[in-house]
Amino acid sequence: MATQHILQVSELTKKVRFILESELNTVWLTGEISNFVAASSGHWYLSLKDSKSQVRCAMFKGNNRKVRLASAPRNGQQVLVRAKVSLYEPRGDFQLIIEQMEDAGEGLLRQQFELLKSKLNALGLFAQTHKKQLPSHIQRVGIVTSPTGAAVKDIITVLKRRSPNINVVIYPALVQGEYANNDICHAIHQANTRQECDVLIVGRGGGSLEDLWSFNEECVVQAIFDSAIPVISAVGHEIDTTLSDYVADLRAATPSAAAELVSSDNGELLEKIAILTLRLTNAVSRNNTQQRQKQSHLHHRLVQVHPEQQLRVHQQKSDELNLRLASAMKRAMMQSQQRPKQLQQRLSQLSPIKTIAEQQVQIKQLNQRLILAMQYKMQHNTELFVHLIEQLQLVSPLATIARGYSVTRNAEDKVISSVAQVSSDDRLTIQLTDGVINAKVV
Repeated sequence: MATQHILQVSELTKKVRFILESELNTVWLTGEISNFVAASSGHWYLSLKDSKSQVRCAMFKGNNRKVRLASAPRNGQQVLVRAKVSLYEPRGDFQLIIEQMEDAGEGLLRQQFELLKSKLNALGLFAQTHKKQLPSHIQRVGIVTSPTGAAVKDIITVLKRRSPNINVVIYPALVQGEYANNDICHAIHQANTRQECDVLIVGRGGGSLEDLWSFNEECVVQAIFDSAIPVISAVGHEIDTTLSDYVADLRAATPSAAAELVSSDNGELLEKIAILTLRLTNAVSRNNTQQRQKQSHLHHRLVQVHPEQQLRVHQQKSDELNLRLASAMKRAMMQSQQRPKQLQQRLSQLSPIKTIAEQQVQIKQLNQRLILAMQYKMQHNTELFVHLIEQLQLVSPLATIARGYSVTRNAEDKVISSVAQVSSDDRLTIQLTDGVINAKVV
């Protein structure tokens, strides 16, 4: 531990970002847009996903202003992007910095074009060492194209004007559609089997990338490469480029230009100039490609230390904090709106009106219980009183008097129970059941 350098988290994320950006550099990626956010700073933040994975992406306003989509980016839209692999250091998140965005339709075709081009180039099909020289004296030209298209008419018109002595053999083939590639391959094989031509022109008129796609098929490229007869590729207009152009022994900008290349109007010098021009163009193109790659690498290294990169990181962090602040404010507003409702509910529960109503109900119940208790107590006391009267009747002297007995009292109202208690002339009161007799002792 004493001899090892212990990294800080920021150092680790910086190293990982440098490794990702220096090793992977630029990638092409297709996927579905989700979680799309257009920040107030002008930057775009989104995720690209497929059925198994997703990756976070950022596209800064300097690049997203150049996007030309059929509609504004939206969640669920399939797109093709060119992006740099990077790492967002403050959060340690793996992300892509998008530099170019296209609709997935034509963009996928371009991606397939580039992938197949790289594959065939690695196999050596485009190498200059395999290119065949055109014959110095061309007497018969084979044309592989649609017999009713404008291309064959342009070629024949130019040949008649420049070299009427050149014979033309047309090998009809479909040049667009599902079965066009098989037709083109069959026509090339047929021309090589017959061996009746000095050179073959393979091409068609201009069109979209999808229209010209038959000349990007691997089987067509392989058929041109295997052809023993020198092949001139004449597909589309000057700006159109197909894989057939790369594998062919010579590329013509248009079908008419191909007819001019095989005609001898300008002589052998023009042919050599055209070949040297093509070789020079290819050399310049390769050199430009190498220079662009070198420049891109140097630019990438410069970007790592450029203040703009740091500014973008801080802007992205600022946008993220703004989004979090907006979300927190929204939650706080919702909580503040719900607080009065909660207090109102609590106030309603603690309101004296509700308490009074509950106590009134309780008083009413207690009153009813009191009335019932009083009634019960009264009935119970009445029954007890009757019982006591009955018991009293059993021991009452009145009951005894009623059976024929009497009670004698003196003037002091004391009961006389013996003759020793009276004297002559004492006044007595004799109580009977139906009245009192006043008597005198004699």
